[in-house]
Amino acid sequence: MDDERRGVARRDGQQFDCATWLHKAQELPKDAFKREVERHLTGRETEPWEMLYFKVYKSQLPVIEQALETAALMLGTEKSRGYCLEMICADFLAGANQKGVSSEMLRMALCRLIRFLPPTEQEKLLAEIVVPT
Repeated sequence: MDDERRGVARRDGQQFDCATWLHKAQELPKDAFKREVERHLTGRETEPWEMLYFKVYKSQLPVIEQALETAALMLGTEKSRGYCLEMICADFLAGANQKGVSSEMLRMALCRLIRFLPPTEQEKLLAEIVVPT
């Protein structure tokens, strides 16, 4: 018996219907069976999911981690990292897909990002940006 059916059997105890679950295991594709078990155990419907693998450089990790942590704080810390990444991407696409993106939109986006810096880093950045006249 695989882990999925074992989990259902442990939870259901004497009421475990072995024949029904064995039939489901034989008839359903593996991913569909796992979703069925999860739905039975948690009472929630889950949607199909997929693991993403891609290479990032170590120098990129701090920015990625900070973005995920910030999104988690804004969305609620119980949200998955996948959901946080989706919201970061949606926010990016919302800004990138606007026709005729004005310099005002760019300025607003930069201001929003700069607010995440500690005050001392904000001052350093502003000092670098200000061009003497």
